[in-house]
Amino acid sequence: MSDSGNNKATILVADDADANRDLLSVLLLGEGYNVISAADGEQALRAVQEGSVDLALLDVMMPGKTGFAVCQAIKSQPNTRFVPVILVTGLTSSDDRVLGIKCGADDFLSKPVNRHELLARVHSLLRLKHFTDELENAEMVLFSLALSIEAKDPSTQGHCDRLSKYCVAIAERLGLSEELKVALRRSGIVHDIGKIAVPEDILLKRGPLTDEEWAIMKQHPVIGERICSPLKSFRLVLPVIRHHHEKMDGSGYPDGLKGEQIPITVRILQIVDIYDALTTERPYRKSLPPEEAFSIMRAEAERGWWDASVLDEFEAMVLGCAPLQPARSGRE
Repeated sequence: MSDSGNNKATILVADDADANRDLLSVLLLGEGYNVISAADGEQALRAVQEGSVDLALLDVMMPGKTGFAVCQAIKSQPNTRFVPVILVTGLTSSDDRVLGIKCGADDFLSKPVNRHELLARVHSLLRLKHFTDELENAEMVLFSLALSIEAKDPSTQGHCDRLSKYCVAIAERLGLSEELKVALRRSGIVHDIGKIAVPEDILLKRGPLTDEEWAIMKQHPVIGERICSPLKSFRLVLPVIRHHHEKMDGSGYPDGLKGEQIPITVRILQIVDIYDALTTERPYRKSLPPEEAFSIMRAEAERGWWDASVLDEFEAMVLGCAPLQPARSGRE
């Protein structure tokens, strides 16, 4: 969508009745919108999947795929789920409205369509989509920044992607909410974004860090939280960014949290982060086989560093099935 008003937005009008399509198209074209027409549900779904639709007006009773089915398909796909959908219907039953809501419809219009109501609802939903697009763009900038940090060191290739996948897999085993799964997926990408402020001679140093260098390195969780804090959608990600170097016994940084003070999302990412570091090649050592890595992590859990119950779940998951293909990871 080109602006937050309306003039250059593209709207899909899907209805099997030519007269209805023509009427809606004329009204929308008169307001400066671009209009795509579809005579059935299959055409409508293809048009949305092509990626050029900013809002869809779907007649409920179409041949083949109904408006309900098309709406549900749109809302179930990650690349189209934020496209606003207005169901246009002559049905008056509350059950039909409930079904539309369950399918993910953003709004409803009753036939015969009132021009002013149509334009008001379209304009309102396009404004909301504009804000959503801006939020997505901001998130993509952060993801790109995080991946650019990863790209500075050839030994970190694929690290963020593996962390995201592993974290979500553990969350599913633990029965965590969808909201926390999304937070973990994002956290896997951006947890080390604060390293943008760490000089490369420290970040890529092959030998041990000096006390002064460690002091700089230990600031990256705080800096990362500060970078991501303007995004309200990252409210569950911020604790992971800030606390992923805490330890269960309180000996971690930056805040010395202990035990249950450390959120479950943080404890999950910690386990995955350590495992990936141990099982991927580093400039100063070879990668370890999974069994040896888990042996080291088990000893560290007994020392009070990691959540043993999360470690149990992750070990059972990895050793019980083929793990993600390891690449190489960088400095913690």
